[in-house]
Amino acid sequence: MKGYKRLSFPFLLVLLCCSVLAGCSNNSGAVKVKIGEVTRSVFYAPEYVALSQGFFKDEGLDVELQTIPGGDKTMTALLSGAIDVALVGSETSIYVYQQGADDPVINFAQLTQRDGTFLFARTPDSHFTWDKVKGSTFLGQRQGGMPQMAGAFTLLNKGIDAGKDLTLIQNIDFANIAGAFASGTGDYVQLFEPQASIFESEGRGQVVASFGVESGYLPYTVFMSKESYIHKNQATVQKFTNAIQRAQLWVKAHSPEEIAEAVMPYFDNIDRTIVVSAISRYKEQDTYAVNPVIEEKEWNNLLDVIDNAGELKERIPAGTIVDNSFAQQAESSIKE
Repeated sequence: MKGYKRLSFPFLLVLLCCSVLAGCSNNSGAVKVKIGEVTRSVFYAPEYVALSQGFFKDEGLDVELQTIPGGDKTMTALLSGAIDVALVGSETSIYVYQQGADDPVINFAQLTQRDGTFLFARTPDSHFTWDKVKGSTFLGQRQGGMPQMAGAFTLLNKGIDAGKDLTLIQNIDFANIAGAFASGTGDYVQLFEPQASIFESEGRGQVVASFGVESGYLPYTVFMSKESYIHKNQATVQKFTNAIQRAQLWVKAHSPEEIAEAVMPYFDNIDRTIVVSAISRYKEQDTYAVNPVIEEKEWNNLLDVIDNAGELKERIPAGTIVDNSFAQQAESSIKE
């Protein structure tokens, strides 16, 4: 009995420590998910809402967000395993598929359903018509990227051949486009928010049209992962998609001012009124998707846009590199 008593205290102490450690493990047992977003933009407001409102955390996910400028760089990070999930234009998944990837990239949750760029004129024009772009110098986006392709698609629908009817500049890196325009390059520029609102507030010109409205609905920005990652982490992908659905519904139900308050931690170097202005524009034109499902009609419009740009080798059916099962489950189980 004496021997048993001498052992019992250390033994109970070990059990107590194990119990405490187990409790800590349960509290910090969230699954790590690394997201790479192609840019930091109010365009992605629902993503920041999911973070700031704790929707990812509620699903048991520890999300690490990093910005990787450029679709090619973001996709490289995804393919190399540096990130688990990419938030980038869905055209990048098509390019990877066209290259014959052994482990294709699968689109599983749509975030935005329109192009997020605006036509910004150096000279304010309250009576703008598209024919005024003819003969101008147009500062566009990177060739092969969704902004450029949606822009060219819109111009063609307006009877403007970007290769013949204007001087097109598209050899400037995405991060430097706004700076180039500010320094005097171009009569018109294709800008995302909040840069468009910033330039308006600085008196550099005026937004005169929306490429998002003109190019129609399409799966513009989508969360995607490698097929192998999705296969191995189906529960995690479902939880991730649930959080995005909750954020989309939250954005739908709240005002631009309330959304701005939620996303401001990600835009601490931008005036709050600018963020509100940018969100208002996107809300008014129905840019933010209200659910993560990628509709076939939208996918086909995307293929039309890419085909018009000469970047499509074949029309890839949505079911080939789109997995809507997670989005459909989230939409059916999460209501307003």
